[in-house]
Amino acid sequence: MQNTPLASRRHVVIYGNMNAGKSSLFNRILEQDLAIVSSTAGTTTDPVVKGMELIPFGPIALVDTAGLGDSGSVGDLRVHKTKAMLDRTDLALYAADISHFNGDDYARTTKAWKKRSIPHLLVFTKCDLAGENLCQDMSKQYPGAVLVSDKDLSTIQALKARMVEELQKLGDQEDSLIGRLVPSGSTVVLVIPVDSEAPKGRLILPQVQLIRDCLDHGISCHVCRETELAATLQNSKQVDLVVTDSQAFQVVDSIVPKHIPLTSFSMLLANQKGDLPAMLEGADAVAQLPDGARILIAEGCTHNHNHEDIGRVKIPRLLQKKTGKTFRFDHVAGNDFPEDLSPYAMVIQCGGCMLTRRAVLSRIGHAKDASLPITNYGVILAYLTGILPRASAIFREREDQA
Repeated sequence: MQNTPLASRRHVVIYGNMNAGKSSLFNRILEQDLAIVSSTAGTTTDPVVKGMELIPFGPIALVDTAGLGDSGSVGDLRVHKTKAMLDRTDLALYAADISHFNGDDYARTTKAWKKRSIPHLLVFTKCDLAGENLCQDMSKQYPGAVLVSDKDLSTIQALKARMVEELQKLGDQEDSLIGRLVPSGSTVVLVIPVDSEAPKGRLILPQVQLIRDCLDHGISCHVCRETELAATLQNSKQVDLVVTDSQAFQVVDSIVPKHIPLTSFSMLLANQKGDLPAMLEGADAVAQLPDGARILIAEGCTHNHNHEDIGRVKIPRLLQKKTGKTFRFDHVAGNDFPEDLSPYAMVIQCGGCMLTRRAVLSRIGHAKDASLPITNYGVILAYLTGILPRASAIFREREDQA
């Protein structure tokens, strides 16, 4: 893996009304013509996401969105997709044509950002087409605004500098996956099953991220399959933690001595990106689910499904076997997540390796607002297989020590 995953980057999202110069601004910040620029309103339909290096801040994801003022059935869909980006926005850029600025639209939009604690920059576009007096007047009226011109690259550099300032105020996006759980010099064993769902010739993202995190924190990392785990433990002088894939929990639990802490990749992700106590509380609510309950299973990515699929086959089967009840399951993938959660009795989120921390926390927040229990793959599988107390022990211990 050569590039920082989009899910690990701060997301800078460009908003604004139609034909405000958003796509042109997107291209100028990227320094390449990626988005289609046209005088025809509504050219941008789906959000366009591109990773870039914002020096000296680091890797970010820059997003171009459809205009907020679009209307009609297709226009409403475009606006819906644009508003859905709020759950992934770390810094918002409000692009406004300086000659056609609507202060009321700007105030309504910033109100929604304030509610979600999203910082923003007001960016006046097409300043090269406006008179000098107008530019001076708008600068006085909105002293924090950035004025940009396609013909003056120094204005884009000034905008980038302001973006860096705002992003640096946010601090680090995520805590370490493992650096706060075990000290430098520790030894960790990663158990990675190889089955029909394992991508041929490579590891999945959480596994790669954990290996890198171990390297960053001076932690020795041994990788094996469950079939070699016993020998790996026997040949290791000391093991401070074993991490396994959720679906191999039961097998690994039977092999790892009880004095060695054991957890999963999904639980590490839940602790890093979301709210692990809420996920643990959500798993406890399984026993109270009524027969026939409707459960939402949310995946952060799209992938091919087979007979071993964890979210569409294994979890539904284990849930119904554990409770002796029949449930109805709905599935959403990628960034899709329903605004109305009222039809559901529970939400089960995937590990979230392809989602930003803000996106995961937003989903947890939606569930809490709807008074719904929410959990994730790793936590629910540990619960259903009876090893949740052991799999969560290391997190509870660190919380008690904090």
